[in-house]
Amino acid sequence: MPCPQCGTQSEYSSANPYRPFCSERCRLVDLGQWASENYRIPENNPKPENDEY
Repeated sequence: MPCPQCGTQSEYSSANPYRPFCSERCRLVDLGQWASENYRIPENNPKPENDEY
């Protein structure tokens, strides 16, 4: 299967400790993308910016 980060073919099995990634580098790059909030899960009901009660 292709690595989600770089597209290189990688083995998706217990023999690959970085699965679904091809290497530790790709795994860490993906983790960094999440940490820097480049990936986001959309909210179903976003709250307004100016919430006054």
